[in-house]
Amino acid sequence: MTFEGVDWSGKSTQAELLSSWLREQGRTVVSTREPGGTPVAEGVRELVLHGQDMSPWAEAALYAAARADHAASVIRPALARGDDVVCDRYLDSSVAYQGAARGLGEDRVRELSLIVTERLMPDRTFLVVLDPEQALYRARGDHDRIEREGAAFMRKVDEGYRAIAAAEPERVVAVDGARAPDEIAEEIRERLRPLL
Repeated sequence: MTFEGVDWSGKSTQAELLSSWLREQGRTVVSTREPGGTPVAEGVRELVLHGQDMSPWAEAALYAAARADHAASVIRPALARGDDVVCDRYLDSSVAYQGAARGLGEDRVRELSLIVTERLMPDRTFLVVLDPEQALYRARGDHDRIEREGAAFMRKVDEGYRAIAAAEPERVVAVDGARAPDEIAEEIRERLRPLL
């Protein structure tokens, strides 16, 4: 399962809540994130989020490199063991952020991620939908390189995510991120129960 959404939408909170609930059900869960999850991918995370400005394709390629290592070293082995994997962001983030918002083309960025992950796709993706203006209102503290892009960029990201959800309704479940976290979590659990 993956969680997606604009920055400050509440997706990380929902990923944590679902992981905890699955463990309470007696399931073995690997909770992870992108970029990140391995030493290589965490190094890439530091570079893309806190490093110097870079070209859009350099950014997309770095995210893809991190994803390749993460999928090979963490996700596939966990799935082979029969574990549940809950991932905070995955390839839809690249499609929305680099493909749509950076203008590289959603299909091209998706294909790059599919190549490097050997076409590994989530069984279910929960898109936490929140108006970008409302998400920015939630923002506190220091912001990383992507978060500093501002409202116009985040609107493009949001449009990219909504297009993914419309194109893949069998995989992507959009949930209203403006509600209380516990209410959102209950909807996610209800939608997930048939798969367990």
